[in-house]
Amino acid sequence: MNEVTKLLKVADEELKYISLKDLCEKHNVDLNKLPHTVKILLENIARRVDGKDVKDSDVEALATWPNDKDSSLAFMPARVLMQDFTGVPAVVDLAAMRSAMARNGGDPKAVNPYVGVDLVIDHSVQVDNFGHADSYEKNLELEYERNAERYALLNWAQQAFKDFRVVPPGMGICHQVNLEHLGHVVQKKNGWALPDTLVGTDSHTPMINGLGVLGWGVGGIEAEAAMLGQPMFLPKPIVIGVRTIGSLPTGATATDLVLTLTEKLRAHGVVGKFVEFFGDGLSSLSIADRATLSNMSPEFGATATLFPVDQVTLEYLRMTGRGEKVELVEKYTKEQGLFREDGDVEPKFSEILDLDLSKVVPSLAGPKLPQQRVNLSDARKSFDDNFKVNKNEGKTIKHGDVAIAAITSCTNTSNPSVMLAAGLVAKKAVEAGLKTKPWVKTSLAPGSRVVTNYLKKSGLLPYLEQLGFNLVGYGCTTCIGNSGPLPEEVSKDINENNLAVVSVLSGNRNFEGRVHSQIKASYLASPPLCVAYALSGTFLCDLSKEAIGQDENGKDIFLKDIWPTPEEVHELISSSVSTEQYEYEYGRIFAGDDKWKSMASPKGDLFEWDKDSTYVREPSFFVDLPKDPAPLRDIEGAKIMCLLGDSITTDHISPAGSIGKDSPAGQYLIEQGVKQKDFNSFGSRRGNHEVMVRGTFGNIRLKNQMAPGTEGPWTTHLPSRKQMSIYDASLKYQNENVPLIVVAGSAYGSGSSRDWAAKGTNLLGIKAVLAESYERIHRSNLVCMGVLPLQFKEGESIESHKITGLETFNIIGVDGGVKPGQDLNVEMIREDGSVVEFAVTLRIDAAAEVDYYEHGGILQMVLREMQS
Repeated sequence: MNEVTKLLKVADEELKYISLKDLCEKHNVDLNKLPHTVKILLENIARRVDGKDVKDSDVEALATWPNDKDSSLAFMPARVLMQDFTGVPAVVDLAAMRSAMARNGGDPKAVNPYVGVDLVIDHSVQVDNFGHADSYEKNLELEYERNAERYALLNWAQQAFKDFRVVPPGMGICHQVNLEHLGHVVQKKNGWALPDTLVGTDSHTPMINGLGVLGWGVGGIEAEAAMLGQPMFLPKPIVIGVRTIGSLPTGATATDLVLTLTEKLRAHGVVGKFVEFFGDGLSSLSIADRATLSNMSPEFGATATLFPVDQVTLEYLRMTGRGEKVELVEKYTKEQGLFREDGDVEPKFSEILDLDLSKVVPSLAGPKLPQQRVNLSDARKSFDDNFKVNKNEGKTIKHGDVAIAAITSCTNTSNPSVMLAAGLVAKKAVEAGLKTKPWVKTSLAPGSRVVTNYLKKSGLLPYLEQLGFNLVGYGCTTCIGNSGPLPEEVSKDINENNLAVVSVLSGNRNFEGRVHSQIKASYLASPPLCVAYALSGTFLCDLSKEAIGQDENGKDIFLKDIWPTPEEVHELISSSVSTEQYEYEYGRIFAGDDKWKSMASPKGDLFEWDKDSTYVREPSFFVDLPKDPAPLRDIEGAKIMCLLGDSITTDHISPAGSIGKDSPAGQYLIEQGVKQKDFNSFGSRRGNHEVMVRGTFGNIRLKNQMAPGTEGPWTTHLPSRKQMSIYDASLKYQNENVPLIVVAGSAYGSGSSRDWAAKGTNLLGIKAVLAESYERIHRSNLVCMGVLPLQFKEGESIESHKITGLETFNIIGVDGGVKPGQDLNVEMIREDGSVVEFAVTLRIDAAAEVDYYEHGGILQMVLREMQS
């Protein structure tokens, strides 16, 4: 043991641990002044000093944070969390690496997770059936029918790989399952006690930060590398402290707090930074409230949003059936200065923001971005400002009507306070004689089976069901676009009359085209407000003062008449939520139903690829991979595939949602003999690169200036000037040996951490992206897939350089190797032959990323290292 390693006695065992007190004393640092985020990262690297990835100087640089030392840190998470949309392509890659190892005479079992992996199947259920008692069973049946090949792959993976567990369909959403069961807070591993840390292949992984567990979302590619023992190289952390005071006022929910904070932090600018809450106000926030806040980290752009461990954390562990962990958690965190108490010394942060909980008011966010918060009283004005009234109203539905009202997603369904509040609104509404409007598609999709347990025990579930909020599944439904088809008459009216209609959902994402292709405005709201808008049926009202409906006698009923008091909600939480519910549901979390248990799936160390499968295909990344990578070369003669504006999200880039019959992906499936009714979604076909590359940049709302006057997956091929699909153009360019680039504005790649946004970019032949700024995960993913992320210099842009899309580009300075953050030179040749030169910043941010790029991708590098 080294000088800062000590022993911690817990129950009948002694565990080694890195003493942060001794480490800080060694470097003459006050441990209490370090943010908890920095303490956890410091422990992580101090335990792993090896002279290669982590040096003593790295530990010193972080221990003396903040300082002017230019340093990065090699972070190794204790575990990895996956969901099935992002997990399937990761498993496909690992299976393909095993196949490549076997072809080259190596041991395929060498490709195996280095850290524990939990994969939760939660993204595949779709709201095809709703409003009936058997909606859940019917949707689950369809889920199994549509995804048999994918589920067989995952069944194979859990028997082929060590330390790889799968939570079967119908059990919950990965982030809520992580919060309520998988999270350890403190782990025991190989005789050590250490903080529970993780990365996840979903951008909402930071939800676990509410439990005091540091974790964040990464691309599937990065997660695969971590699984294979590759550390993640992070820049010196910037930690924003949020000083929290007061408590939420009557009428305000945790959702309102979330939307308020999202607006505040997105406006302040926290992209790529860590956020940490502190202050005595935290004692008034439950773990569910904290998790609701942490969940929205990607919406305001932060890497993670940590709440320190405190007495509330210990109580939550006991309540959720993890009481056996409390002794270790309490002893370890108190010994390490990782336990918060009221009156603590304020840590030193990079910056401090103030949050007064008492100032939060009822809110929504929309119509297109999570940070577009509006007061409930201003909701109609928000809609009117964005959408002109269409006088051609349909017979069934009108402009401004609510077409979808969905209680869904990990963000809010993890929180009993808002779920029981929704049930109380439903109860009071039914008792007042109110009914849901018939054109509203309603659904209840909790993130945990515990939710329906306490809704039943409270007696509120029947009232939700009377209003059409029947259980449709336990998974990410409407929030990720699995909202299913609208009723035929509603759909017809919207199309024929070009109506702007609304979805109201208790989710975290409302990007254009995400919730449903026919819905132009989407608003995030608390579960009780979702019920209220289903009753109103229109967004063209002010629920803060206008009647929500009338009772049987024609008397106006207002929202305030059916809104529960905090006392009512707290009383129901006390009487309806129990430890036994968590113990029962999580005691069977990995078992699955009879369908899962009886499923036929491959066995053995190698996956049996089916060349006729349209769901799971061996990707081309590792086929005929040369022993050594080719030398780096400048990019010459490149054309622009996409010329884009600001806030291009991974929803715009990565294939998502339904597959159109006339799209390149739809035509491919038809050629393979798949009928349109069996197309399923892009998310479900992420294991087939042939489908996914054809859907990249396929969002119906994509505005590509290379195809003016259009929306969707269109571009113009040069020099022919012919307009065609982006996929078809990529084939022509590849046949002509023309490299491609994407040029965009600010916040490129924001949103979900979809690895296919980078994989598809690579397979389309795009060699570089040039943007004003990037979201953290997508920038990293591009590097990990061998695509150069380039950034305009401050004050420069598409407009300042008068880029039209008709130019030819040479990117100079790549030849012979690159360095993190260096300048590269761009030669832009206009149509008339004139040349404009300007410098750009190479957004390869760490030395390790240079290695990834030189190998053409991080997984190619890992595979070569395994074979050497």
